[in-house]
Amino acid sequence: MNTATVLSARAATSKFWLIAAVGALISAIGFGSALYMEHHGHAVTGMTNQIVWGLPHVFAIFLIVAASGVLNVASIGSVFGKTAYKKRAPLSGLLTLAMLSGGLFVLMLDLGRADRVMIAATKYNFTSVFAWNVFLYSGMFGIVAVYLWVLMEKRLYPFAKPVGVAAFVWRLVLTTGTGSIFGFLISRNAYQSALLAPMFIIMSFAWGLAVFLITQAVMFRWNGKTLDPAILKRMKNLFGTFIAAVLYFLIVYHLTNLYFAKQVAFEKFILIDSGFAAIFWIGQVLIGALLPMAILYHPRLGQRMCAVTAAAVLVIVGAFCELYVFIIGGEAFPLDIFPGAEITSSFFDGQVATYSPSLPEFLLGLGGLGVAFMITLIGVRLISKFLPEDDAVQPDAATD
Repeated sequence: MNTATVLSARAATSKFWLIAAVGALISAIGFGSALYMEHHGHAVTGMTNQIVWGLPHVFAIFLIVAASGVLNVASIGSVFGKTAYKKRAPLSGLLTLAMLSGGLFVLMLDLGRADRVMIAATKYNFTSVFAWNVFLYSGMFGIVAVYLWVLMEKRLYPFAKPVGVAAFVWRLVLTTGTGSIFGFLISRNAYQSALLAPMFIIMSFAWGLAVFLITQAVMFRWNGKTLDPAILKRMKNLFGTFIAAVLYFLIVYHLTNLYFAKQVAFEKFILIDSGFAAIFWIGQVLIGALLPMAILYHPRLGQRMCAVTAAAVLVIVGAFCELYVFIIGGEAFPLDIFPGAEITSSFFDGQVATYSPSLPEFLLGLGGLGVAFMITLIGVRLISKFLPEDDAVQPDAATD
């Protein structure tokens, strides 16, 4: 080994430890913010009795939904036999475990009394969709762990497809459960819709692939590799299809609400009259959907990895805007407890709730991203198989 190689290896190691230190610091700040909020109570947050799910839930739901969707890359390879995606299955599984861990990190610490997690793990109310998710999340960890083992052990590779099918089905059920948490809340005009379950599934496809594309671009850049243009074309076309599908479901969801007279006031609130309207139209629709599709389907930009990565970043920005409007905006609109009746009391009945995110809430959510980043960074550093190693491009899956 020559001197240049040794110096290069040392530089890479130093860079790794520096980046790992930053990730650890962000995770520690998130944990410290949770302790601060638990010690001082919700008085130090922007949450109230009307808005009980704040900015941390936006981060948590994004991480959990994207964790399910990023596994789609592995499923396309193992379940549907697309060669270009098989090499990306291990990284896909690692990202799933990392993001699910980060999401649950935020979720458990935001709910308060994290020391009582054993109660949630041993005492179940099976009439509650929250109890179902305890099994779905833990089951996801177990299945994906087995899936990674099968993918990385040559002797077990013949079992990759059946285990992959199990993981594919489980993640669809998990995302359905996440969407159903909102769909079953019939007292909220923003929710109470059977469309939310399939809508969350297709959102997971788009958000998960966005996260994967960004991670893949960073890894290839870090290791001095270039992604094959044919593979980039396949992935960006699939990405564009997912974005268009999310936009389609969004249109159907709001048109369905507008069809019902009782939902018109809520739609007017979200789309026109409130501060959420700007976030919806600019952040969710323009930045999160229209601009990424314009980039991906542009004849020149769509062929560049940096442009595709930029489109993925825009989709993630749009995802946070979408969840903010959906979760916070849905809670801000007045509850319709007694339909057709006018309610007057001292408890803000019939009034639009206000919410201003606090710094501790933001830092807790950021800590969840830090946890996901640290798990991914360490996994890739310790196990080289997580880095996709492409062979010659295969002629299959020309339309995927």
